[in-house]
Amino acid sequence: MTPWMKPASAACLLILAACAQPAPPAQQVYDPYANSGSGALYQGDLAGGTLGAEASAQYFGQQVGDTVLFPSGQTALTPDARAVLTRQAEWLNKHGNFSAVLQGHAEETGTREYNLALGARRASAVQEYLIAQGVGSDRIRTLSFGKERPAETCSDEACYAKNRRVVTVVSETGAGS
Repeated sequence: MTPWMKPASAACLLILAACAQPAPPAQQVYDPYANSGSGALYQGDLAGGTLGAEASAQYFGQQVGDTVLFPSGQTALTPDARAVLTRQAEWLNKHGNFSAVLQGHAEETGTREYNLALGARRASAVQEYLIAQGVGSDRIRTLSFGKERPAETCSDEACYAKNRRVVTVVSETGAGS
């Protein structure tokens, strides 16, 4: 190493260190309703999130309803299924930054091929209904699991009924409405 390389290397490191920018301070939010007398201080990332609990996949699953059930061997939507799908369509139309995957399922009876096709037809029936309610077709995908992912494993009709379903799984796409 030549005698001038050490000072040159040190100078380069100093220049790079001078260019580095410090991290921005965390945003602080004061909560006057916290139990302590002085309130609470939240130091988290407030940017990039969707404010409001309604605009979340968890809210969708718990409050709107993410599952519709079908009669044995059928793809026709029941009145209960239509009510759930109407709520889903309203939520999806209101929250344009979410897309949906419709997962078709079937009970354990029948062949694998039959149940895959039945799950696909059920998911398609749900997709058609949501599109008719104004949800963009580019925001909905279908997927069939047939009998491969039962909600419950059993051998009686009450349990089979829980497996004849379409589950709507929503996720944020980032394309705001």
